[in-house]
Amino acid sequence: MLSKTLNISTSPHITQSLGTNDIMRNVVWALLPVAIFAVYSFGLSAFLVILTTLFSCVLTEHLLCRFSNKESTVSDWSAAITGLLLGLTLPPSFPLWMALCGGIIAIALGKFIFGGLGYNVFNPALVGRAVLQAAFPVAITTWHPAFVADRFLKLPASTFTFPFMEPEIEAITGATPLAAFKFEQVTTSTSDLALGLISGSTGETCAWLILLGGVYLVARKMMNWRIPVSILGTVFLLSGFFHLIDSDLYPSPFFMLFSGGLMLGAVFMATDMVASPITPVGVIIYGAIIGLLVVVIRLWGGLPEGVMYAILLANAISPHIDNVIRLRVYGTSKSLKAT
Repeated sequence: MLSKTLNISTSPHITQSLGTNDIMRNVVWALLPVAIFAVYSFGLSAFLVILTTLFSCVLTEHLLCRFSNKESTVSDWSAAITGLLLGLTLPPSFPLWMALCGGIIAIALGKFIFGGLGYNVFNPALVGRAVLQAAFPVAITTWHPAFVADRFLKLPASTFTFPFMEPEIEAITGATPLAAFKFEQVTTSTSDLALGLISGSTGETCAWLILLGGVYLVARKMMNWRIPVSILGTVFLLSGFFHLIDSDLYPSPFFMLFSGGLMLGAVFMATDMVASPITPVGVIIYGAIIGLLVVVIRLWGGLPEGVMYAILLANAISPHIDNVIRLRVYGTSKSLKAT
């Protein structure tokens, strides 16, 4: 007679044999089309910037693990994700020595100092980007146009700037769509924004590729869809409301959605599993806060873009969101919550 064993355990009940390495590797795969299109748009300079941040992040993590007498964790792909994301947030003509510094800061200050993967309070790539913006404000706001004819044959003069020297800015540099609207009231067509036919960071590329990467991760159950949906939905509703009030003063909601780094931030940065809430209601509140901050900073702040600051601020309050809305223990009164 055959006997069957019933295993009883607490949640989570894992039905797939997916580990951290599998999830992180799939995120890299989802980012690769975005990075490839960035290189196609901006040429060799974008390729070198992304390669530099990727290399510096992976090498920094490996060396810090060795110096701490720990086994190297570069095989979990998290450092590669940080490097790719950091490179995609930088201008394609960004000096490589600055990009190298950004990768070191992202891993050392944004991740390793908190205890490594699983303990970082903030998204490491955005920490590196925030420090670079504070240290090199001119270089990080100097933009290079997309689809220049000789982009695969010639590099911007600023790419190989010697460390601690002021980068040489070329005459062909221009403003991003957000900056053009903020300071000149000039709008860019939605199709150009969605297809990445614009100046900006390397990650301000084809929005549809970013969304397809997000759909892939959601389909593989490796991303919480509520976060990007709540961010993009909040931005769309708020900006649409103000656009209805005064269409000359406030841009259309589609312009707000497809411009700047909103798509990349909403899909690949705000969804950081460690730095975001874990409760279903918490992630919606978290996303709504990011969307609100993005709209406020873009419309009334001194900077044309606010995605980076919005996500970092939301990362800071993420644990408090879960504490406020923590669920009631089943079978107890409403006044008794889980601790």
